[in-house]
Amino acid sequence: MNLEFIEAIDALAKEKHISKDVIFEAIESAVVSAYKKNFGTSHQNVRVEINQQTGEILAFMQMDVVEELEDEETQMTLEEAREIDDRYEIGDIIEFQVDPSEFGRIAAQTAKQVVVQRIREAERGMIYDDFISRQGEIVTGKVERISNDTIFVNLGNTEGILSPNEQVKGEKYRVNDRIKVYIMDVRKTNKGPQVFLSRSHPGLVKRLFELEVPEIEDGTVVIKGIAREAGSRTKMAVYTEYENVDPVGSCVGTRGSRVQAIVDELNGEKVDIIPWSEDTDELIANVLSPAKVERVIVPDPDEKMAQVVVPDYQLSLAIGKEGQNVRLAARVSGWKIDIKSHSQYFGSENAEDDETEVNDEE
Repeated sequence: MNLEFIEAIDALAKEKHISKDVIFEAIESAVVSAYKKNFGTSHQNVRVEINQQTGEILAFMQMDVVEELEDEETQMTLEEAREIDDRYEIGDIIEFQVDPSEFGRIAAQTAKQVVVQRIREAERGMIYDDFISRQGEIVTGKVERISNDTIFVNLGNTEGILSPNEQVKGEKYRVNDRIKVYIMDVRKTNKGPQVFLSRSHPGLVKRLFELEVPEIEDGTVVIKGIAREAGSRTKMAVYTEYENVDPVGSCVGTRGSRVQAIVDELNGEKVDIIPWSEDTDELIANVLSPAKVERVIVPDPDEKMAQVVVPDYQLSLAIGKEGQNVRLAARVSGWKIDIKSHSQYFGSENAEDDETEVNDEE
């Protein structure tokens, strides 16, 4: 019987991926609860001991030796103690062994509930610890169910939540589809840990490049800035300290193979990879690509605001559709950018009226 008990503990520990010590502690707590339930008291001191080699369970009721009795359930006078053994002194603890097999049905049910609850708590704790350590990473899961546009993703030992706000417009998924998602947040709740996922977070693109580009993974190439309008376009600025390494070329790959793999994963989202520069003029000119820049004026570097002059025919390109190009440029660079055409800046009578300004509001 005891051998079967130990084998059952081993099997449970492997199945639940939790330590045997956690299970033994849960059983010890369960026996204590069962004892108190059986004897109808919550005050008595009880100690439980389990031999992890033999499986033998011993339960002991404890009583303190005191000079003046205040609680008959937990205390014993020195006179009573010395009737058992005349070596007892005040402050000693006397233990009486109790047979757990004598506990009633209700007590046994209580013990079972305690064990199940403790194991469930241990599982939840391990899941939380696992995913909190992976926050900011990409995982692959399977679409388990869809409810009110919220997608629930099976991540193996728990379910992740992909809310409508974190989905990409135009992407459609069905139950059992495989999906790559970004772990955005992990929270403890009464129902266990909740893992919040994203397909629209800029971090998804960053992690995809780290997986696809060895030079980013090993730190040779660094992503200095990334801005994304999910489903439409991403701008990413990259940098390296190594003169013989082309940071943009490393990300693009031979014949565009690396970036194409990421574009495919993003369902055709455009990705602009641009070189980062510590020189402000060069950086702002780069982030406004594919537009050509004539001049960058920085009145006060501390305010991180720049005026940019572009050829008249490049104004629409620099601004982008609905301001997207300059908006992403501002986010990826961290600068507010005020764009003017050549004619606006160099003397148009209505320059102020025609001025186009797009600031990074995020």
